[in-house]
Amino acid sequence: MSPERVAERYARIRDEVGPEVEIVAATKYVSVPDMGVLRAAGVEVVGENRAQDLQAKHAEYADTFRWHFIGHLQSNKVKIVNEICELVHSLDSESVARGLTVPALVEVNLAGEASKSGIDPDELPRLLELYPGVRGLMTMPPATSDPESSRPYFRRLAELARAHGLAELSMGTSQDYRIAVEEGATLIRVGSVLYA
Repeated sequence: MSPERVAERYARIRDEVGPEVEIVAATKYVSVPDMGVLRAAGVEVVGENRAQDLQAKHAEYADTFRWHFIGHLQSNKVKIVNEICELVHSLDSESVARGLTVPALVEVNLAGEASKSGIDPDELPRLLELYPGVRGLMTMPPATSDPESSRPYFRRLAELARAHGLAELSMGTSQDYRIAVEEGATLIRVGSVLYA
């Protein structure tokens, strides 16, 4: 990974999405040494998928980044995330909600895919009642080669957020972040578009 190339891509995405949208650099496949490349490129917010990797990367780059957790969170890993992260994108169970102390977004599985985490939209009121730290919603549409096919899911998530008075929307990845921003994303999670 070249710092110059990552910096150029990061700046291009920033220009595309504007200052109001938070760019979260997904670091699932970024090694601990390569986190230094992100720092050199000016990346401010990173999103990690695994609690163990979060610990390892934070140990080396603690105050370099603002840390988000974007992967499936198990209740036995909540303590780690509470100590490090400023935002969890993937709250999807009551057991996790009972242990969280940091702001969170509820992950909603709008397509009903068994292979993906997230709650059914009907379960949202219960989680909102249980955890007052919810700031918004997150979703992952079905994988596709056509970014436009993600639009209905993003639109539905925005409608759900409005219906419950929630301000934040984490939606859009490297493939479809432009569509997500058009539909109201306040956070995008990008990886390969920065690094590949």
